Amino acid sequence: MDDLSIALDRIAAALERLAPPPERADLSAAPAFIWSAGGLAPAPQVPRAPLDLLLEVDEQKAKLMANTRRFAAGAPANNALLWGTRGTGKSALVKAVHAAVAAEAADLKLVEAATQDLARLGSLLAALRAQASPVILFLDDLSFQGDEVALKALKPALDGGLASGAGRVVVYATSNRRHLVARDARENSDDLMWRDTAEEHLALADRFGLWLGFHPIDQDGYLRIVKAYADRLDLKMKAADLEREALLWSRTRAARSGRTAWQFILDVAGRLDKPVAF
Repeated sequence: MDDLSIALDRIAAALERLAPPPERADLSAAPAFIWSAGGLAPAPQVPRAPLDLLLEVDEQKAKLMANTRRFAAGAPANNALLWGTRGTGKSALVKAVHAAVAAEAADLKLVEAATQDLARLGSLLAALRAQASPVILFLDDLSFQGDEVALKALKPALDGGLASGAGRVVVYATSNRRHLVARDARENSDDLMWRDTAEEHLALADRFGLWLGFHPIDQDGYLRIVKAYADRLDLKMKAADLEREALLWSRTRAARSGRTAWQFILDVAGRLDKPVAF
């Protein structure tokens, strides 16, 4: 063996030692998992609101439930992009729908991937497609902020249904932006190729077959959510006082949303020394 071959062998061995170990996916330990740089970790206690308490999103709920049931049953299903105003229940709906459908199809798994690790997504996908369980790959608050490596790594996940021999993986993502792209160039003033970046983001958004919009709710909707939580948790408070305090709470935060309602309910439950459990 000549010196060049010996040198190449040494370089190859060094690169192999530096490479991260292949991802492994044993999904038998729990219904849900968190994936990050450290690998897959079971998340048996996923914080989620009951599906019937997610109000003011009836159409979104029905469509995501139908899509998820089809996916769990082995029928064709779409990747889903839940976009819109912050605090309106996008993430909560994904988790609640998974819980509801998993109660009917126990092998359905939820894997939440840390968005800062999306550049390594290929290894996770390979591991998920090597096992039998249908998997919802959940990407919360999807935003690339110039990370085009992560953007390109995500495309194979969204096109996975076209891959030969691909396992059953569907992507559910949430974003504050409908097209995963900033509204104008001023938000990307450091990006000299903004138009190309925007096209990349739009092309990625187009790979989601199901788009569900979440919009600000009015005062009556906000109060209905507050009342539903208060009734479920049996918070002993006069209706007039509950409404007055709930409205004051929303005004101090300049927001009316499901998240704002839940934060108010936590405050009331704390003052009443009432445990919060569903």
